[in-house]
Amino acid sequence: MELDKTIKDILIPDTSDADKFKKHKVGLFFGSFNPIHNGHLIIANYILEFTELEQIFFVVSPQNPFKEKASLLEDYHRLALVKEAIGETNKYHACDIEFKMPKPSYTIDTLTYLKEKYPEKEFSLIMGSDNLKSFHKWKNSEQITDNHKLYVYPRPNFDDSKFKDVKNISIVEAPQMEISATFIRKALKDKKDIRFFVPEKAWKYLKEMHFYEK
Repeated sequence: MELDKTIKDILIPDTSDADKFKKHKVGLFFGSFNPIHNGHLIIANYILEFTELEQIFFVVSPQNPFKEKASLLEDYHRLALVKEAIGETNKYHACDIEFKMPKPSYTIDTLTYLKEKYPEKEFSLIMGSDNLKSFHKWKNSEQITDNHKLYVYPRPNFDDSKFKDVKNISIVEAPQMEISATFIRKALKDKKDIRFFVPEKAWKYLKEMHFYEK
C-alpha cells in the first residue's frame, strides 16, 4: 500500500526541500589588495572551480595587524580596484565588512560578524601557505580551525607534509603565482608598462589616478 503523503514526506524527504537547508559555501579571500592583480584572480578562479566553494568574497582589509598602514592606498580606492577587477558576476564579491569594524581588524571578529549577518552561508578561509606558517599567532586561531575550513594555496618552497592531515586544512594545488602587489607598486613607480599584470579595468583606474607613481 502506498504510504500516506504526510508520512511519506517525513520518511522520504524531498531532495529539493533538503537543498533549501544546505548552507551556501563561501570562501573569504582576505587581503590588502594594494593593489589587486591577476595573481589574486587566478588563485581565486582556481579555488572556486576546483573545490566545493560556490562563491568568493574578496575581503579588503583596512589594516593588517602585521603590516604598516603607511604604504596602503585609501580603503575606498582599494575596494574600487577590486570591484573593477572582478566585474559584474555573482561568483565574486568585493566585501568592505572590515571597514566598519574596530581597527586593527582580526579574522575571528570578522567571521563572527559575517556568521551573524549571513546565517545561511558557511564561510571558509582562503590563504597563502606563508600565512599558514604564522597562523598560530592569529587571534583565537584554534577557534577558527575548529569551526571553519582553510583552503591553502602553496607558495614557492612550501612543504605541505605537516599539514596534509590537519583538521579543516586543505592544501589546494593552485598554480604558484610570483606576481606580488609589492612588484606592481615598484613597477608603477619606475614608470613600467605592466598592463597585462592587472585586470584591464583596474589598470585603467590605476593609471587615471596615478597611483603608486611617486
